[in-house]
Amino acid sequence: MATVKWLFLDLMLLFLLLHDAIADHSESNAEKLTESKSLVHIGAIFDPDTLEGAIAEISMSLAIEDFYALHPNYQSRLFVHFTTAKDLVTTAAAAVDLLKKFQVQAIIGPQIPAAAPFLVELGEKAQVPIISFFETSPALSPTEHPFFIRVTQNDSHQVKAISAVLQNFSWHEVVLMYEDTNYGAGFISFLVDELQENDIRISHMSKIPTSAEDFQISKELSKLSTMQTRVFIVHMNTALASRLFALVAKNGMMSKGYTWIVTACLSNSLNVLDSEVIDSMEGVLGVRSHLPKSKELGLFDRRWKSKLHSMKPNSSVTEINISGLWAYDTIFALAKAVEKILSPINPSIVNPSNPSESTTDFGSLGFSRIGHILCNQILITQFKGLSGEFHLVNGQLESSVFEIVNVIGTGRVVGYWTSEKGLAQTLDLTSKNDLKQIIWPGDSTIAPTGWAIPSLVVGTPVRLGFPQFLSVHEDGDLNKTTYTGFCMEIFNATLEIVEEKLGMKIHPQLVPYEDENGEMAGTYDELLYQIKLKKFDAVVGDISIVASRTDYVEFTLPYSESGVTMLVPVKRDNRHNMWIFLKPWTWDLWLAVIIACIFIALIIRTMEHQTENSEFGGSPRRQLGMIFLFPFYAMVIPQRELVVKDCSKFVLVIWLWLAFILMQSYTASLSSILTVDQLEPTFADLKKLRTESHFVGFQSGSFVEDFLVKQLNFSRNQTRPLSNFGEYKEALSNGSRKGGVSAIFEEIPYIKVFLKKYSSKYTTAGPIYRTDGLGFAFAKDSPLVSHFSQAILLVRENQTRMDRIEKKYFGENVMTPTLARSISSESSSLRAYNFGGLFIIVGIATLLALLISERYIWQKPVSLVNKYLTSQKSPSNEVELVAQPTTLPETDIAGGHSLSPDQAEDSGNSERTNFGHISGDTSAGEDETENAEAHHS
Repeated sequence: MATVKWLFLDLMLLFLLLHDAIADHSESNAEKLTESKSLVHIGAIFDPDTLEGAIAEISMSLAIEDFYALHPNYQSRLFVHFTTAKDLVTTAAAAVDLLKKFQVQAIIGPQIPAAAPFLVELGEKAQVPIISFFETSPALSPTEHPFFIRVTQNDSHQVKAISAVLQNFSWHEVVLMYEDTNYGAGFISFLVDELQENDIRISHMSKIPTSAEDFQISKELSKLSTMQTRVFIVHMNTALASRLFALVAKNGMMSKGYTWIVTACLSNSLNVLDSEVIDSMEGVLGVRSHLPKSKELGLFDRRWKSKLHSMKPNSSVTEINISGLWAYDTIFALAKAVEKILSPINPSIVNPSNPSESTTDFGSLGFSRIGHILCNQILITQFKGLSGEFHLVNGQLESSVFEIVNVIGTGRVVGYWTSEKGLAQTLDLTSKNDLKQIIWPGDSTIAPTGWAIPSLVVGTPVRLGFPQFLSVHEDGDLNKTTYTGFCMEIFNATLEIVEEKLGMKIHPQLVPYEDENGEMAGTYDELLYQIKLKKFDAVVGDISIVASRTDYVEFTLPYSESGVTMLVPVKRDNRHNMWIFLKPWTWDLWLAVIIACIFIALIIRTMEHQTENSEFGGSPRRQLGMIFLFPFYAMVIPQRELVVKDCSKFVLVIWLWLAFILMQSYTASLSSILTVDQLEPTFADLKKLRTESHFVGFQSGSFVEDFLVKQLNFSRNQTRPLSNFGEYKEALSNGSRKGGVSAIFEEIPYIKVFLKKYSSKYTTAGPIYRTDGLGFAFAKDSPLVSHFSQAILLVRENQTRMDRIEKKYFGENVMTPTLARSISSESSSLRAYNFGGLFIIVGIATLLALLISERYIWQKPVSLVNKYLTSQKSPSNEVELVAQPTTLPETDIAGGHSLSPDQAEDSGNSERTNFGHISGDTSAGEDETENAEAHHS
């Protein structure tokens, strides 16, 4: 049905154009018709001589004709007063004139963004809706200004679409170029917030005044061309942007490697730009409002061009843009709203009590009777217009779809962005979350990296005392400086990988950080701070990765191991000590062995004293000497039978087992001391170094000084800076008493190189304090950091190449993961604790043998206990059970006489304890028991 109406309208308009007589007659009929309709005055403020103004004027005129041709029975008619305004002053004057002279009920405009805030305030005072389909600052919010209606898409959605494009190509750094107006600044503030939320860094913001001359723009472009960032986002009106891109192409910045993204402010008008401007923009990406295709839109385009030729036959305008379609839909929405609210209310302005005749007297403005109701009616009006669905949300056009266009001709759609799905090639639900093939500047099909390195100034430390790490050689005759060393070799290796990966050649400019005397101009921290001051782009050398330095630089992954430890002299070689034979055991183990020997001899003496063993006989002095010599005597003459009783033999075997183990351990420990070069550090206790006022050294200019003072709590007066390995050796040799140092705290790579040369007199001691190692430093958020970090991993994983570099500067196995020598300072002597279990086993076994052999030791206590228990249970006149041993034959032990074999046998038999029943009186039994005990003792 709608198609039939449009065809009818086309035929009617064509008929009007071909027949002037019919047109005149229709005009007179229209005047008569207007007299019977309610006429509502509407103001429109723009510049018809500009591209946007001409398109708006034609679209609005055509909309008036089309709407009332489609709705001839409506009782209201809009009458639009087109007013020309070329600047802020004329816009203000035109607005006041429209309100006072024509009593307009709504104002469409302004075209000038800077005039929008004033016009909105004026609309609120007069209670007249201000409707704009031109670009205005996002800071001018319809939610804060109830009489302001923006018939354009929400900029908060557009910035999300731009951010999605940047993330899709992994561009993390951009340059913003925008017009220096409230409109430009307002949009950029939205964009900056969105980019920061997605961790996209803004390296530079360039404001271009609308009145800037070409040479001023070219100067700004020349400055931007020296920056590493190659992604530019442009937000400008069509007039300024057209000049900009012509100069961009002229300055060679529309070539391979560059990326230009334009906002909808320019992208929406690509089809109306001059062909020369389009040619200068080839390869540009744009974000623009989505325009659904329809048959009505195609028919309207032909009628619009016809209207263009009739109204502006000499205009340079050839096509309509989406802004013209919004103007067309705005008239439709306004006419619909007026028709709904007009009948009960008189559309007039209520003037103040003392009106002024001056058109610039703002205080004399009245207010509209229908303004508030009309504004609310427009906000709820919905219909399908030529630009799509007309639906206002929070005072502005609701649309969550944007097109991503590639400027090839008037623009080729390569994808879409929606709030629900993000980027996609089409609007289908099954479409890929990606963009179609893009032709980039320079006719390249490869997506740019987003940055380039026009010049890379690399600062280097001046290390006169550590040439293995970095050495600078200046040749005055050839005026050439050569850099060598382990750090520079790693840098060159990683640089090759980065160049290959990025497909570009990087030419670093190496600059030594030195003063006029050729010495280092400051500390390492001061050297790194030059990056923040933008004097260097990077720093390469033996740079330690320290947390405090990350405030102003960003480090790559480490290319060398980490850690700080203590370097000290070694003590004198123990092999020159005349008492070295005591070294295998500590004093407590020697004492334990002596006590064990005496203990074993006493036990065997106790068990052998009643036998015919003559080894333990003789004078007390001889017996005492035998007690001390017996353990060694048993080991020296094992074939001689020294004991008689079986239990004594068992104890002797236990002792020999203990002695064998102790001798083997002693031999092994002594062999180790005599054959292995034991490097015992002179100092291993930090507390001793601090409290006894020893001096400690560190590498001059390194972070270790602060590490000693702040973390290890050394006084700054105790620290001594040292510049090279020669000073290290001299200071350690002299010691604190002779003006040197007692220890040097240094990073592990330097210590390994030092020990490679002076390993016989120095060693490491104490714990290793972990650091992050050596790395390269770049500016914060530099895109080179990630690429060099990946390259460092590849170099370190290539073990053959890494070994070759290390061998070249340090020799064999110096930079291995562990230190060249053990840093343990603990003694290698054996302690009593090491044999504690063995001593416990021997002691228990010996005591058990003694108890079995000499039962009288435990029989008498048992007898006394039994006696006590019996006396508590039985009456005194009852029979008592008494254990009474048979009396032994007298033996002259003191005299050393032994028993005959027969006597010994009888004695052995008589040792059995006889138990008998004793009846009679109790006292007799007690006397007999006492006599037996006395005789036994």
